[in-house]
Amino acid sequence: MKVDLLSKDKVMITAAITGGLHGREANANLPLTPEEQAQAALDAYNAGASIVHLHVRDEQGVVSTDLKDYSNTIRLINERCPIITQVGNGIGTRVLQGGSLGAKVTNDERMNLINIEPRPDMLTVNGGTFEFRSPVSHDTFDNNHKFNIDFIEGCKARNYGLELEVYDPSHIANMLDLRNAGVLEGMLHFSIVLGIKGGSPSSVSNLIHMVSELPDDSGWQLVSIGRYHFRSNAMALAMGGNVRTGMEDTVFNEKGLPVSGNGELVEATSNLTRSMGREPATVEEARQALGLGN
Repeated sequence: MKVDLLSKDKVMITAAITGGLHGREANANLPLTPEEQAQAALDAYNAGASIVHLHVRDEQGVVSTDLKDYSNTIRLINERCPIITQVGNGIGTRVLQGGSLGAKVTNDERMNLINIEPRPDMLTVNGGTFEFRSPVSHDTFDNNHKFNIDFIEGCKARNYGLELEVYDPSHIANMLDLRNAGVLEGMLHFSIVLGIKGGSPSSVSNLIHMVSELPDDSGWQLVSIGRYHFRSNAMALAMGGNVRTGMEDTVFNEKGLPVSGNGELVEATSNLTRSMGREPATVEEARQALGLGN
């Protein structure tokens, strides 16, 4: 893909409000329960986000695979605002009270996300298997070819929008193989994830290289995890991309202080977008860009 340093395209800002790993030990303001996530989604929407990326928790704040928790969370969000809802199919790591780990999330539980009702607008696909290392756990994140094909086919049958998360260049190649095989169809929307241990580190060269590997007819956003979050997002905005922010990706503001909530991060990202001569996309504009129905 050719980079456009003079792009005036509207910017889709995604708010990843919680994540599937850390809890309130990372930041006391992390939204966990369905009610808290719904309020965080509203705060993000009011600050300029058009998409909310979800890792749903139960009432105790533990990563959930129970579709009732997903249904409740999405219903509450839909009641508050029209933001696009996107569920991460990695789900996360079950960290129980006291810090012990629960049973590992299975691929069958991940596959079951296609049955959420009311349905979210989008689900994610992770581009390949790799060792996902975090302060919580070190696990092989299994996104084998057959699982991804079955998941994508299930999503297509239910008319979900898809976000393709790629953690290194080989994942882009995997997704393009699926497009060439007719499994993925239409315009592809990539999330370039940098900063996860086990994936590509955050660097200028990695971002430029991975963007260069994308098809010209695709869309992309940067997901920058950790200390380089704001500066990396500035690079992506300068290159014509979209960006993600939120307490899944960083629990600190641009000054290195703990954030008060997701609204603060989205507001800072909206201001950064405008400082680059671009504007945040509305939900309606994002739906059109992503090919989603109303």
